[in-house]
Amino acid sequence: MLLIQASHLSKTYRNHLALHDFNVQVDAGEIYGLVGPDGAGKTTTLRLLCGALRPDPGDAAARPALSIANLDMLKQTEQARAFIGYLPQRFSLYEELTVLENLRFFAEVRGLPAREWQPRCMEILAFVGMADFVERRAGQLSGGMRQKLGLAAALVHRPRILLLDEPTTGVDPVTRQDFWQLIIRLVGEEGVAALISTPYMDEASRCTRLGFLRQGKILIEDEPEFLLQRLDGQIVELLGEPLPLLRRLARADPQVQDAQLFGDRLHLRVDKGSALDIIERLSQVIPDQGGVVRQIRSQPPQLEDVFIDLLENGV
Repeated sequence: MLLIQASHLSKTYRNHLALHDFNVQVDAGEIYGLVGPDGAGKTTTLRLLCGALRPDPGDAAARPALSIANLDMLKQTEQARAFIGYLPQRFSLYEELTVLENLRFFAEVRGLPAREWQPRCMEILAFVGMADFVERRAGQLSGGMRQKLGLAAALVHRPRILLLDEPTTGVDPVTRQDFWQLIIRLVGEEGVAALISTPYMDEASRCTRLGFLRQGKILIEDEPEFLLQRLDGQIVELLGEPLPLLRRLARADPQVQDAQLFGDRLHLRVDKGSALDIIERLSQVIPDQGGVVRQIRSQPPQLEDVFIDLLENGV
């Protein structure tokens, strides 16, 4: 079932066009990932989708439309919002209140009656792994636990749609993994539709589909496996030292489009069909220039490679 359907969404702040002609569809049981650099328009997109912002009016040929669970968000805003669980980048807690008191507040704001809020709060705290912290004051929570409480608040009214704005930024890797396991369970077991913005490509690879956003425009949208095919056979991994020398020599090769640091090694994006020739040339040139090649080989592309290519070259 189609739960999110948006077309021709644009947003201008004064003279700055933050989002231009955005279109998306998300089905129940699907995770749509929105990725892009800072300032690309990801937060603006989510705020439009949850009704916190109104889109620009558009014109007769491209009027904005936004359907949430078959409700017109632009005309039936409050009814549509009832189907959404929204977790912004900066989730605000009442630090002097306990975990349970915070969650009770959000439950009552969402209209849960007294007979329902407590069992639902305890159910959702157990789901996010915080049942043992109900009496802890929110001001004493770690960053990861704050985000889990934010997710609990977004889920307390049993939404059919989740809008999450970079929900794992600043939390530790274990918490990130736990958080994503929760999202995958919600989508898989309860048929929730999720739209998530993320700066992490390992998280992006977990999504059903991805949209790459740059300067307020979607550059490309597809499943992760098909996006990776864009650079099939065009990535060469180079391990050695010193890395600045290796990067300079690699970039000097006419068939190397770019060389980017990936941890302790380089990923070279090369012309199609040139990988073997480049490997042979660099294996000779680098030692001649005083460098050391530990390993050089063709490598399957990663989403980071695709992302950098899209940012530099577009579609």
